[in-house]
Formats: sequence, structure tokens, C-alpha cells
Amino acid sequence: MADATTRKGLEPLKWQVIRDLGYPPMQSEAQYRQHLDRLKYDVARQIGVPLQPGYNGNLPSRDAGAVGGRIGGPIGGNMVRRMIAMAEQHMAQRGSLS
Repeated sequence: MADATTRKGLEPLKWQVIRDLGYPPMQSEAQYRQHLDRLKYDVARQIGVPLQPGYNGNLPSRDAGAVGGRIGGPIGGNMVRRMIAMAEQHMAQRGSLS
């Protein structure tokens, strides 16, 4: 798991990916979390998952993962793609990539 320093270092990349994906502009982590909270219930409703505020221990993992994957997947996936591209560019500049 990433430590606090790593998470802080990834914040600018996360915000850039969020902007590039067309998410509404957000000024803080709290605002982003509130947006995701609303979004998760909207997505759950759209795909027929009975997600409710509070305890959802009776919800199958597959259903919970379907909601989370539709929300976080585009952000996390794009962050990983960009980090790989940045690493490849850095290695190419240093002559470490053939």
C-alpha cells in the first residue's frame, strides 16, 4: 500500500486525469469524495445493484466490484497508463530502453 508521501505525489496526476476525463472541476479531496459518493449510488441504481448508505455486508462482492470498477476504473486505469508512458519516456531519455 502506498504511504502518505507517495499518495501526495500522485495527487497532481490524479487531478489531471480527472479533468481530462471530463469530470466536473473540483477544488478539494473532500469535494471529489462527495462527487464519487453521489456517483456510486447513481451507477448502482443504473446497473441494478441494491447499494444503500450504511451497511452493505449482504451485497455480493461481484455487485460491489461492478459499481467500484465503473467509477474508479477509468481514473485508475488512465493514471497507470500515464505513469507507464512517463517511465518509458524517462528510460528512453536515459538510454535505458531499447
